[in-house]
Amino acid sequence: MPAPYRAGHVAVIGRPNVGKSTLVNALVGVKVSIVSPKAQTTRHRLLGIATFEHGQLLLVDTPGIHAKQSRAMNRYMNRAARGALTDVDAAVLVIEAGRWTDEDGLAYAALRDAGVPCVLVINKVDRLKDKTALLPFIAEHTREREFAAVHPLSALKGKGLRELADTLIGLMPESPPLYGEDEITDRSERFLAAELVREQLMLRLGEEVPYSTTVEIESFEEDGELLRIAAVIWVERAGQKPIVIGEGGRRLKAIGTGAREGMQKLFGRKVFLKLWCKVREGWSDDESALRQFGYAE
Repeated sequence: MPAPYRAGHVAVIGRPNVGKSTLVNALVGVKVSIVSPKAQTTRHRLLGIATFEHGQLLLVDTPGIHAKQSRAMNRYMNRAARGALTDVDAAVLVIEAGRWTDEDGLAYAALRDAGVPCVLVINKVDRLKDKTALLPFIAEHTREREFAAVHPLSALKGKGLRELADTLIGLMPESPPLYGEDEITDRSERFLAAELVREQLMLRLGEEVPYSTTVEIESFEEDGELLRIAAVIWVERAGQKPIVIGEGGRRLKAIGTGAREGMQKLFGRKVFLKLWCKVREGWSDDESALRQFGYAE
């Protein structure tokens, strides 16, 4: 008898910058979550739909769990990550090969309290210089922690993904597919467009400014085969606006070009994108502003 088809939800949890979104994108096979080298790039929960011959994984990508909660935005991201553990069939704790921090401990504690089967993913093994250190590292951090399985892998290189998918599908309940084979996320194109603009802000701005920015889509219209999108980049202080725009508007133009190219690749059609930059003082520590900009529970 063929193995029964299985489908279910998997929360992908971990501290910031361990590669959760890269892992979700790799399993889905399409970029649905934005990525950058900066921590806390992911701010929202997002569902990535990975469909295989014998099962379907609904991967809940989450913001990184972090100890610092100085602003309303930080508190929102931690709530979003912990809230993702409700009504899932299993969870993945993503850590970085050779490194365990207090924030990894916070993420594990959230998973332990949720009481769902947890798979440990040790990501970025390709960056581990001393490969002989991997087994002692695994032994040390699994000795007093309970995991359904352990998978060392490289999400960026695509190594070890099939074995992980097989393990996760085995933890899912018997079920027909919950989404169509061609569906990759539950988020709208409007949401994804805003995220692709924000990704460019993370990539093209310095260390501090991108954390003070968010993106709001003002209009999203179909014009035949063309998508016409207008978006506002919000900053927290007047002095940040010229940094985003750049000399002669060059940085804003580069942000727009990069975002438009990402949209065209994801949406499969031509995009006309218009960007503005505006100021809303202290929006990231303002609960009402967070709700206005789509940071809802």
